[in-house]
Amino acid sequence: MNSAYPNLRLRRTRASAWSRALHRETLLTPADLIWPLFVTDGSGVEEPVASLPGVSRWSVDGIVARAKEAVTLGIPCIALFPHTQPGRRSDDGAEALNPDNLMCRATKAIKDACGSDIGVLTDVALDPYTSHGQDGLLDDSGYVVNDDTVAVLVDQALNQANAGADVIAPSDMMDGRVRAIRMALEMNAHPNVQIMAYSAKYASAFYGPFRDAVGSGGLLKGDKKSYQMDPANADEAMREIALDLAEGADSVMVKPGLAYLDVIWRAKQRFEVPVFAYQVSGEYALIEAGAAAGVADRDALLMEKLLAFKRAGCSGVLTYHAAHAARLING
Repeated sequence: MNSAYPNLRLRRTRASAWSRALHRETLLTPADLIWPLFVTDGSGVEEPVASLPGVSRWSVDGIVARAKEAVTLGIPCIALFPHTQPGRRSDDGAEALNPDNLMCRATKAIKDACGSDIGVLTDVALDPYTSHGQDGLLDDSGYVVNDDTVAVLVDQALNQANAGADVIAPSDMMDGRVRAIRMALEMNAHPNVQIMAYSAKYASAFYGPFRDAVGSGGLLKGDKKSYQMDPANADEAMREIALDLAEGADSVMVKPGLAYLDVIWRAKQRFEVPVFAYQVSGEYALIEAGAAAGVADRDALLMEKLLAFKRAGCSGVLTYHAAHAARLING
């Protein structure tokens, strides 16, 4: 930079709203948002999630209504997570393979109602279906076994693709699952179903409200540190991302989001692929709690954080605030 004050006054372009808009470097639109939604049994059901103020579990008809709302708001994709009833949970998570499970019924209903107007992203992991709350199968010592779990995840992914899922999002963090799922999709007439890999998913303290929402929180014994990543590691995240891309992922995700902006930035700079962040339940809850406590304006907190994800290099953000954020953006 050769210019110096007063020839260069950086405040000059900040002096009015029109000029700030003209010089804004980062743009956030509703098309940058993915809306996570929780599905539950019944009809006409809305069950508020106590630890996530403003978030509910919806029966399939309610999920369809939310999908139509997303289309109206310009949100291009919704992400589904099931609240599986206790009687349908088992040690082996067999309900994940049921073609009439909550995830599949909701996916089919959305596609029947909205067609290609919206994308449906489905979660591949066993924790919403297991009686022990872990993401995979357990051996006699309680260790989550890798390869046997991957075999079940492949069948789960095919079940969701057959129901109409547009994006398969394996969140389990098992080694080799992206390649196995990609091969199965190719061999079963689903070549255009995308894989958004949870490549850098950390063993985080920010997941508690989500586990309440899917009903696994009270079931989980121990932790998930043998498969989710150590929060201290960033180089390892680059290795995970490289592996998932080599195995056939179309895009990758960093989860949680705000505490790992450095990982998002490194991933975007190194791989030049679509990188997504999940603004997870704990992050959402902190915004709501801070606003309720009068710490700051809720809308300002929300939009500043979403802009941070975009500025760090995200192609999009999964956020429970998606609908509200889209309304703010749309004016």
